[in-house]
Amino acid sequence: MVKVYQEIKGKVKSAVISLIDQEREGEQIDRALLKNVLDIFVEIGLGSMECYENDFEDFLLKDTADYYSIKAQTWIVEDSCPDYMLKAEECLKREKERVAHYLHSSSEPKLLEKVQHELLTQYASQLLEKEHSGCHALLRDDKVEDLSRMYRLFSRITRGLEPVSQIFKQHVTNEGTALVKQAEDAASNKKPEKKDIVGLQEQVFVRKIIELHDKYVAYVTDCFQGHTLFHKALKEAFEVFCNKGVSGSSSAELLATFCDNILKKGGSEKLSDEAIEDTLEKVVRLLAYISDKDLFAEFYRKKLARRLLFDKSANDEHERSILTKLKQQCGGQFTSKMEGMVTDLTVARDHQTKFEEFISTHPELNPGIDLAVTVLTTGFWPTYKSFDINLPAEMVRCVEVFKEFYQTRTKHRKLTWIYSLGICHITAKFEAKTIELIVTTYQAALLLLFNGADKLSYSEIVTQLNLSDDDVVRLLHSLSCAKYKILTKEPSNRSISPNDVFEFNSKFTDKMRRIKIPLPPVDEKKKVVEDVDKDRRYAIDASIVRIMKSRKVLGHQTLVMECVEQLGRMFKPDFKAIKKRIEDLITRDYLERDKENQNVYRYLA
Repeated sequence: MVKVYQEIKGKVKSAVISLIDQEREGEQIDRALLKNVLDIFVEIGLGSMECYENDFEDFLLKDTADYYSIKAQTWIVEDSCPDYMLKAEECLKREKERVAHYLHSSSEPKLLEKVQHELLTQYASQLLEKEHSGCHALLRDDKVEDLSRMYRLFSRITRGLEPVSQIFKQHVTNEGTALVKQAEDAASNKKPEKKDIVGLQEQVFVRKIIELHDKYVAYVTDCFQGHTLFHKALKEAFEVFCNKGVSGSSSAELLATFCDNILKKGGSEKLSDEAIEDTLEKVVRLLAYISDKDLFAEFYRKKLARRLLFDKSANDEHERSILTKLKQQCGGQFTSKMEGMVTDLTVARDHQTKFEEFISTHPELNPGIDLAVTVLTTGFWPTYKSFDINLPAEMVRCVEVFKEFYQTRTKHRKLTWIYSLGICHITAKFEAKTIELIVTTYQAALLLLFNGADKLSYSEIVTQLNLSDDDVVRLLHSLSCAKYKILTKEPSNRSISPNDVFEFNSKFTDKMRRIKIPLPPVDEKKKVVEDVDKDRRYAIDASIVRIMKSRKVLGHQTLVMECVEQLGRMFKPDFKAIKKRIEDLITRDYLERDKENQNVYRYLA
């Protein structure tokens, strides 16, 4: 038997390989016969695969490599990337079937590896970079099915997915950067008076970034089966353009403004409750890519404060919902102040109810004016300017009554009055009719001066109100030069100067019975950035002291890198800023330089 085998094995091997090649070319062959013949190669080994491997398999693998090498040379020139991949996938499928029908199962990984090597490994870069049909083109043209096939094929070869993920990253980066440029162009093409439209353009920009993220998250999940390489590529791509500003506004500010627009009453985004929840979820996901999360937090807190204090919030549930999402994304410290603000408002409503009960049980204290006071916890809220304005007697009486009430509630808390945030409803009697004016506390205090005087000069107003020139100019401008001219001024022009004289405009009329007189908006951006910079200095100090306290002695470079790593969740500290804080801590005797090596610091307990 063995002698017969030795005589015929060469011819049988050649005949079998020839038949396999015929089948590869599409001819019909007798698979059952082939299986019986190949079983002889296995059985002659008496439990060992040596005969099958040495006398048949080695030759089959070489023939397979030669066969597909020739095919690949032709296909790579003639076919587009999708067509080539279709053929490669079909070839792998058929080789697998071949094993199932007549080859030994141990041949499968070796056979497929040969096919993959010749069809994919050898031509990977050429395939990906094909000019009109490569990976770039598939991403550009949204060829989802072809991209899925590319993932399936390239995941089979060693490090095959790395170049695909790099092309994906570059493509997403380019698309996002194009959106930034588009938003920049749209904003710069608008005239200054169209500021509201510029704001709208920026809202559209954030919406487009959200849509872009949705699209490519779906690609990562569906086409690339959630592979970590593609998650990483998507993250790195979004980090590039999500940290670019648009028309002078940082991405942190844009996201905060976008949320504000969704959450406030009368925002331009008219969405259902489900759509609002979904959009807020997506905004919080985008926040993960922003390096200045602390800047977002401060802008968001400022806008949240305005929504809460001026009753502009559309829905308390949505306010709490986004805080929960932010807490999950950035940690409890990130949202603690904001949560405190929302809680403060609930407590304040309770205070107001109790105050009204207090007045009803002490009618002799009733100031004769409806008064609503919102008591806030200083640490939670943004800092506001507080001036010692000379309030009119009516307002002073209200303040005294509330103080008296508040002392019955607590003996340990001191009230600081922020009049700049107050709103007053005052009745103005004009010749034509009586109109209710909705104004700020400052505007009301100024208007009430005219109850005791027909005319007042600029200097008299400044003296009587005890406010800064800048504030008085803003107030007078809003009441005498803007849309509603409640006061007339001499000389009659559109600017306020120290020589102006003002008079109550008794002839003023308007079709409405109630009008709101806005103050010119103040750009709070500079103040937010200054506040964040100050907080960052404290955060860097705390981080350095924490690290040095545990390590005692540390080199400059290591300290800087550990500090960056600690603070990276909230912001990316500047190396120069860290160096400056180290120097400051040395002067304050928290650290000292090593006497032998100036680049080494020691902690001073």
